[in-house]
Amino acid sequence: MSVGRPVLAVGDRVGFDGGEHQVVGLAGTSVRLRDESGGEQVVLAGHLMAAADFVVLNSPGPVAVEPFGLLESLPAEVVGEAERWRDHVVEVMTGLPPGAAAGAVPRPGYDPATTSLADRQRAKAAELGVAFRTIEGRRARYTAQGLWGLVDQRAARTFEVAGQADARLVEVLRELIAAETDASTGTRSRLIRRAGKRVEELHGPGVVPLPGKTAFYALIDRLTVGRHTFGSAVTRRQTANRPSGAFTATVAARPGEQVQIDSTPIDVMVLAADGVPVRADLTIAVDVATRTICAAVLRPVGTKAVDASLLLAKMLVPEPMRPGWSQTLAMSASRLPFQRLVAVDARMREAAARPVIVPEQVVIDHGKVFVSETFTRACERLGISIQPARKHTPTDKAVVEATFSSIKTLFAQHVAGYKGANSQQRGRDVTAEWSLDQLQDLLDEWLIVGWAHRPHEGLRDPHAPRRTLTPNERYTALVAVAGYLPVTLTGTDYLELLPVKWRAINDYGIRIDHRTYDAPELGAFRRQHSGLTGKRGLWEVHYDPYDLSQVHVRTSQGWVHVPWTHRAIVTAPFADFTWRHARSLAHQASGDTGHEVTEAEIARALDALLTRAEHGPDKTGARVAARTRTATATHRPRHTEPADAIEQQPGPGALAEGGLAEGGQVIPFGVFDADAEAETWL
Repeated sequence: MSVGRPVLAVGDRVGFDGGEHQVVGLAGTSVRLRDESGGEQVVLAGHLMAAADFVVLNSPGPVAVEPFGLLESLPAEVVGEAERWRDHVVEVMTGLPPGAAAGAVPRPGYDPATTSLADRQRAKAAELGVAFRTIEGRRARYTAQGLWGLVDQRAARTFEVAGQADARLVEVLRELIAAETDASTGTRSRLIRRAGKRVEELHGPGVVPLPGKTAFYALIDRLTVGRHTFGSAVTRRQTANRPSGAFTATVAARPGEQVQIDSTPIDVMVLAADGVPVRADLTIAVDVATRTICAAVLRPVGTKAVDASLLLAKMLVPEPMRPGWSQTLAMSASRLPFQRLVAVDARMREAAARPVIVPEQVVIDHGKVFVSETFTRACERLGISIQPARKHTPTDKAVVEATFSSIKTLFAQHVAGYKGANSQQRGRDVTAEWSLDQLQDLLDEWLIVGWAHRPHEGLRDPHAPRRTLTPNERYTALVAVAGYLPVTLTGTDYLELLPVKWRAINDYGIRIDHRTYDAPELGAFRRQHSGLTGKRGLWEVHYDPYDLSQVHVRTSQGWVHVPWTHRAIVTAPFADFTWRHARSLAHQASGDTGHEVTEAEIARALDALLTRAEHGPDKTGARVAARTRTATATHRPRHTEPADAIEQQPGPGALAEGGLAEGGQVIPFGVFDADAEAETWL
């Protein structure tokens, strides 16, 4: 076969650098060229062949590789016909058809030794009953393009989306389809009616021919592919809002390099403080490098500015283990670098397996929660840069948007009171089962057992792409590579980020939302002016919305931690539970301190959590659970004490930093609770 081989040899004449040269020498990757005047130069072969004007002048041309993908897309009968012609063309060119047996001889009239190419082409034309030019043309196309040159191009022809429709009608349809993006969803008949009127307005009646009904419907279907013009209005707007350019993945090489924060309503009905079923807003912070959900906050109705600052506070302090949590959730039983973290902060010893990540940059949208002065000042004080996302560009914070979708499928749909994303997905008689505080407790537990230990599709090991890492595994690996350990907030810094209310200190103490807080340390400040004339003498009171058992008052002598006056009453049934739980933890610790949690144990803990969430709260123990939540200071200054500190009785004036403050100490004879007592008999 006379085809050009893709080689460059000594003696070839090439076009290069605007002139004609002869190859006079080859040495490795160097080529010696001699031009028409006798001048010589040595160039690299890669530079020579990459030149825009490079061409081998004495070669029939470079070989064109067949488009194998396009051949596979054609019907089998079309490819079969091309292969039949290939057999004939190859016989004309070589004398033998493809796949001829060894020792086979050419048929009479096709032997290249005794016949010319023209004679063989005439013989093939007579054999097939076609013109000589047909054989000659197919041979030329096969030489240049291979099998693709013999394919009936009508089968590979692409069609115009608009077909035979008038270009003026197509222009009007595209305009009307684009206008449907923000309009309410209609039908094709409405679009056809509007198109007809619009065409008449622009070009006059009867000027532009309109297709028949069936052809009109088919034309509209082709023009609206992928736009959801007649489907969900939400999907249509989201599709139109996507950027036209290529999506660029957000990459972070170390924990905290970029943290994305956003809010969205969670698809679960909850009971507000007044007992009214409401839908809660979920605000989360997601670390891009590890996909760790650093913190998550639920709030009813609408998230306020102070919640964003509280989210920062929750991110920057350890998450303490809570009574009732399985030991598999402890940081000491996880794959996190426990010993190194404990060496930095002793509070990690009793912490849950949620890494503390100090953000360098936070990506936010333009919601009032995040553009507020409260949030901006908090980030500035902590040395965190703020990167606002572009308006109406959700891909700027795609990681947190995708995480919301994961929370819906992995957590929300398993919770009693799940209502679906819209009315079409909602079940019949969906009622709220969990209170907001209870759902927050479930979510905090799920973030550790259901998210941090779950392999994430976005965390693949670059050296083993088939293996997906969990957020905790990724954190451990990046901490070792980046040489990074977090320096967490102190208790005082945590208090500064808590929401503020301004109140007077009266004889009975401080009253906030029908709750009274009092302590002996307030004695010197009762009925006194705070010295702040701008606040009419009121005192600065910080509180944790997720721990209403105490508040924190700033005074000239420092912080005063003031417990709820009724905390002693609700602590009585909680004290026995805490004591029994502490004993079980101690027993587990003494049994096998070096035990590493297995995936099976994590899976069992996750299944128990989701089962508990799906069935709703235990009605018989609801009062015990409520008292437990109120008495547990899980988001206080976050100074977690060892388990054996629970049994110690705090002295007068003791502050609640992991233990119980004055007024919240364990009381041996509290209010008798029949349900709680019955639990001890089971």
